[in-house]
Amino acid sequence: MDLRVPVPRGLLKGPRRLLAAAAAVVVLAGAGTWSAVASDGPSAVRRTDRVMTMADGTRLDTSYFTGASSGRRPAVLLAHGFGGSKDDVRQEAEDLTRAGYTVLTWSARGFGRSTGKIGLNDPEHEVADVSRLIDWLAEQPQVRLDAKGDPRVGVTGGSYGGAVSLLAAGHDRRVDAIAPAVTYWNLADALFPNGVFKKLWAGVFFNTGGGCARFEPALCRMYDRVAESGTPDAAARELLRERSPVAVAGRITVPTLLVQGQTDSLFTLAQSDAAAKALRAGGAPVAVDWIAGGHDGGDMEDSRVQGRVTAWFDHYLKGDDSAATGPAFRVTRTGGVDSTDGAAQLRGASADAYPGLRDHPRAVPLSGREQRVANPAGASPPGVSALPGLGGSGGLSQLSALGVGVSLDFPGQYARFDSAPLTRDLRITGSPTATVHVTSTTGDAVLFGKVYDVGPDGARQVLPAQLVTPLRVTGAKAGKDVTVTLPAIDHEVRKGHRLRLVLASTDLGYASPAAPATYTVSLGSDLSVPTAPAVTTAAAPLPSWVWWLPLAGALGALALLVTGRRPTAAPAPDPALADVPLQITDLSKRYAGSADRYAVRELSFRVEKGQVLGLLGPNGAGKTTTLRMLMGLIGPDGGQIRVFGHAVRPGAPVLSRVGAFVEGAGFLPHLSGRENLELYWRATGRPPGDAHLDEALEIAGLGDALARAVRTYSQGMRQRLAIAQAMLGLPDLLILDEPTNGLDPPQIREMREVMIRYAAAGRTVIVSSHLLAEVEQSCTHLVVMDRGRLVQAGPVRDIVGSGDTLLVGTGTPVEEPVVEKVAALPGVASAVRTEDGLLIRLEPGGAAEELVVELVRLEVPVASVGPHRRLEDAFLTLIGGAP
Repeated sequence: MDLRVPVPRGLLKGPRRLLAAAAAVVVLAGAGTWSAVASDGPSAVRRTDRVMTMADGTRLDTSYFTGASSGRRPAVLLAHGFGGSKDDVRQEAEDLTRAGYTVLTWSARGFGRSTGKIGLNDPEHEVADVSRLIDWLAEQPQVRLDAKGDPRVGVTGGSYGGAVSLLAAGHDRRVDAIAPAVTYWNLADALFPNGVFKKLWAGVFFNTGGGCARFEPALCRMYDRVAESGTPDAAARELLRERSPVAVAGRITVPTLLVQGQTDSLFTLAQSDAAAKALRAGGAPVAVDWIAGGHDGGDMEDSRVQGRVTAWFDHYLKGDDSAATGPAFRVTRTGGVDSTDGAAQLRGASADAYPGLRDHPRAVPLSGREQRVANPAGASPPGVSALPGLGGSGGLSQLSALGVGVSLDFPGQYARFDSAPLTRDLRITGSPTATVHVTSTTGDAVLFGKVYDVGPDGARQVLPAQLVTPLRVTGAKAGKDVTVTLPAIDHEVRKGHRLRLVLASTDLGYASPAAPATYTVSLGSDLSVPTAPAVTTAAAPLPSWVWWLPLAGALGALALLVTGRRPTAAPAPDPALADVPLQITDLSKRYAGSADRYAVRELSFRVEKGQVLGLLGPNGAGKTTTLRMLMGLIGPDGGQIRVFGHAVRPGAPVLSRVGAFVEGAGFLPHLSGRENLELYWRATGRPPGDAHLDEALEIAGLGDALARAVRTYSQGMRQRLAIAQAMLGLPDLLILDEPTNGLDPPQIREMREVMIRYAAAGRTVIVSSHLLAEVEQSCTHLVVMDRGRLVQAGPVRDIVGSGDTLLVGTGTPVEEPVVEKVAALPGVASAVRTEDGLLIRLEPGGAAEELVVELVRLEVPVASVGPHRRLEDAFLTLIGGAP
């Protein structure tokens, strides 16, 4: 278990004031120095490894990356996450070098091949090391200088390295721009939130670091003291605070890009919020980016984040005014499931100003009587929210993003207060708050606040990002009013759902009082929910070809006429397939210029009338190439495609029986929906009576919207209009490529109904989609591809199978006696070892959340938990086992 985060990692840079003494001069040891060329050609990257000896004798293992071109460049210091080394950031370093920077990476004290004790970014050690590295950069002929001894330098890093990038900017005036990611502003607040000890994460820190003896003695003593008592003291808080960026808040004035994770119970969004407020108050240019991942899992958006960091440095280090630094605030929102890895699909929303965590609050009334909550002796059994170590795409927070509730509260150990069903959708962006009155039979009370999204039937509740707020209420014996600030989230609650405020007495990740106690909790206010209305999701841009669509249609029609009249050597129709919408036989297509690399290889399947067939496969599976061949846009290198018995080739007359939606809605915005469709049909040159316009529009269900200008349409209406366009002429075979992209759940449901209605009349639909849950509900048959080949084809029910199955990934193999204990658990029908962990089938009524608790109790080294989505499980199993 480690804290390494796969985003550009922060850098260790030191205090300028510590450089005054001559004795602090860095000794640069040449021992072990060597160079290597990382790549050839004009974008070659040269890496030089050397050991640098600091003034106190600590040896840092470093790598210096330079480009092949001559001239001075800005420099970037790139640091790794906690528990890692410089090797973790080598790829990012090479990418930055190719982007026009010199880059220096190193293993921090106590990690990799560097010596020294871990100081958790001690200003006198790790941060001072960074200033020594800046000194060294100032002497390199490849580095641009602002003045003698002052290189143009930026610092970036994630988690541990992100914090040191902030600290470096506060201690060394030579730092010009920073981009910290998924990190902390105040480590004391992160590990001791509201006076409650975050015991599991703290334990992960010290174990990942190699044990207490690897840390500076003061840190080791602090950890032992707090872990034993379960309560952080003032000295512990001060020790961590002085090693945190908050200690130098007033001295950080450089442009700062703050990237923070939404699925992160270690360093929550409140950490970047505090940083943004403090830095902007000091006059620093600041942008805030909430990504979909974090220390608890999810998507770290590596490529997008690295691109934004590079653009940030291009603007502020290179002085390139054309480099876009992005919006002041951006948040990644989730919707649907990506079939390549089962992860939630992502889309961005942004605002021109950072809204903070309390923007435009909306009061949501709650109801509930005064309730008594027991804190059991030893705080056991504990409730479950986030579990450190369940990172990656299978983390609990990822299941939450997919709408699967896996948190657990034990009866009698929590109070709950519910809202009425919402009358409209509600987007929460920030930290909800509520006031409660708490009385304890002992002096202090420790409670864990959380807000659930509860479905209409009340059976399913989801804890957004699996986040809770711990709260220590001192002097609660006489009763006390307390304002609970809930975790910051970005989450949409649907109309008809309820919000549920829960105050629990225990949580597995935190230390609760060991002595039994009873708390009495009552409501003191409504739930105040921040809505941040200025944060909007940009509509998908119109494709460039929208403006020349009519001309392209006319040219296409002309091509059809010309090729239709030209004598061809097309194979004769096959009478036996006259009623078969699609027959693909041994279809192959090589990549351009390659004799042995195939986009599609020996693909065969058949589609019958009335079927809705889902075409599935990860990126690169060959789906798009297959569809392009099916539509006659490109020709195969081998095999054959027959539509109703006729061979498909560019311009084949049988293609008039095929309708396709392959690129999203592209229309003239100033025309109405009906006018766009009429214009498109006229451009084909076919008789108006053949359009069957009214029938297509009735199936699409656009109603009165047809008379309005398309520029007034929502994304869902544009998609339905595009489907109507594909259905003009009522083609017998309709091909839809990602028809639900960018749609919200109600719009997706409507699109599903459109497809089902179209096929109900005996026509055939082929749909390629990443939304596995939608495919399962709308398709009758499936074709699964991987790496150009057919993996499996058949009815959905045959491919999906039956049973409630969870795939539990484990960090190490599970011994057979433990497997037998898991199989004997209540609610478990069977447990089987796999290469990656356990395949567990639940009995009817078995609950995933209870299983997780039992696995932890049995000390199963859980690394991931697969969500209960049968088609996703089947799909991922098929792809994983594909040849």
